[in-house]
Amino acid sequence: MKLKVNNVEFGYNSTSVLENISMDLDRSEVVGIVGPNGAGKSTLIRCIDRILTPRGGIILLDGNNISKMTRMEIAKEMGYVPQTTTRVFPATVFDTVLMGRRPHLGWKSSEEDIDKVLEVLELLGIMEFAMRDFNEISGGQQQKVLIARALAQEADILLLDEPTSNLDIRHQLEVMDIMKGIVKRKGISAIVAIHDLNLASRYTDKLLMMNGGRIFAAGNPESVLTVENIRRAYGVEALVKSDGERPYIIPVRPV
Repeated sequence: MKLKVNNVEFGYNSTSVLENISMDLDRSEVVGIVGPNGAGKSTLIRCIDRILTPRGGIILLDGNNISKMTRMEIAKEMGYVPQTTTRVFPATVFDTVLMGRRPHLGWKSSEEDIDKVLEVLELLGIMEFAMRDFNEISGGQQQKVLIARALAQEADILLLDEPTSNLDIRHQLEVMDIMKGIVKRKGISAIVAIHDLNLASRYTDKLLMMNGGRIFAAGNPESVLTVENIRRAYGVEALVKSDGERPYIIPVRPV
């Protein structure tokens, strides 16, 4: 599945949020989107999933303009994981993950649907919460449930908006390991908006650094995560070291 974003723009009334955003996503690739607060990372993710409608540019999925696709057609190809959920009605963790099977469901859930839900619950280590009410588990546990729902969808592209924001260090690494492993093993792709530059460096194949609604830098982590780029985009003085494979960042002070 090939995704192409070409000169996408988005804004609210006279306020511009995204300007001339272009990017490509290839099979078995993880693209990270980094940048300071307000850079447009989440807005770009929501435009790609057609939650928001760009006011300019075009987004193509295997050559098909997503503006011409139905929500169900998009859901079969792209799974979206939001930062948070506003769910207030009672639903068990199992039923919440089962919702990810909706693009594949007939009149009722099949044995295959049930098996897929159980598989992803086990994969993310949340089987013990399966019959708990989604609203009664912790924020970090809810985040893993939302990721499980997207995985149950079996889409060719995962769109993850700050998937580790409510997780402790161990579970951040665990979730990113699972995501990267699934991408490589199943030959799918992922776009991940993420604040943590070290996680971005470790788990992505390409990075887009955004600032002010524009792409500030793009390329592999080594070319994007430089002292100068971090200073100019974030207003932070940082040390950029290398473990022999990927850079890692030590923030020093604001500038």
